[in-house]
Amino acid sequence: MTTKPAVLRYTAFSDDPEGGNPAGVVLDASGLGDAEMLKIAADLGYSESAFLSAPPEGLGGEPGRAFTIRYFSPRAEVPFCGHATVATAIALGERIGTGGLVFATRAGTVPVTVSGEDGALRATLTTVEPHSEAIADADLAEALAALDWPTADLEPALPPRIAFAGARHLVVAAATRERLADLAYDFERLEALMRRLDLTTVQLVWRESESVFHVRDPFPVGGVVEDPATGAAAGAFGAYARELGLVPESAVLTLHQGEDMGRPGVLTVELREGDPRVRVSGTGTSIV
Repeated sequence: MTTKPAVLRYTAFSDDPEGGNPAGVVLDASGLGDAEMLKIAADLGYSESAFLSAPPEGLGGEPGRAFTIRYFSPRAEVPFCGHATVATAIALGERIGTGGLVFATRAGTVPVTVSGEDGALRATLTTVEPHSEAIADADLAEALAALDWPTADLEPALPPRIAFAGARHLVVAAATRERLADLAYDFERLEALMRRLDLTTVQLVWRESESVFHVRDPFPVGGVVEDPATGAAAGAFGAYARELGLVPESAVLTLHQGEDMGRPGVLTVELREGDPRVRVSGTGTSIV
């Protein structure tokens, strides 16, 4: 009989097991097929779970600290997931120590650094090279209709765009915190649009200050209503904000997510001048 792999449970972007975004983590998925990984993810019911196996030839990184990583939502595989990467890095940091890690994802190579901070571990991932693009007026109208958001409730200083940093996300900014807090959308209608546009989440944003944002991420294509903390979208948003000149070329942004779900988390987004990639960091902890 084949031994079942150990399935760990970690939360990312919070040091409280009741906060942040939970993920399943399988540190040795070498004996699992796609259907088995999907079943594990579906049984857990988290927005994503991560599965590690041996690295591809030529990936680089220190021996024993480089891996292939794959991500599954309860419904399907996704090319990249930030919170499951952070959760996996924290789990590895507890077992093999702090330092650098290298992950081969379907979106590209993602380096991660695990460090100690005030007695807790913190993981910082560096995204693949990001970009953003305009969304067609008809598609935006459909997204707003599915969200039941009138155009008058949008923040004109943060125009809607599709942003990518390993996965595609539609960024839509609310004019008020109250608009962001009031989320009751048409699940099937938004899912259909997202599948057509190959979107992973819709990132809804409200700007509190020059460098502080509150975000929410509907995730119907993954089979869940909302993602509590979305590292891939945070990276995409950082690139979007810099590309549009909303923040300086070099900046550190704080994103608060999960508050409206009762699972508060904090994502730190770092932009460095001369480097198009985005660094996303956060704490994490095991879920007992």
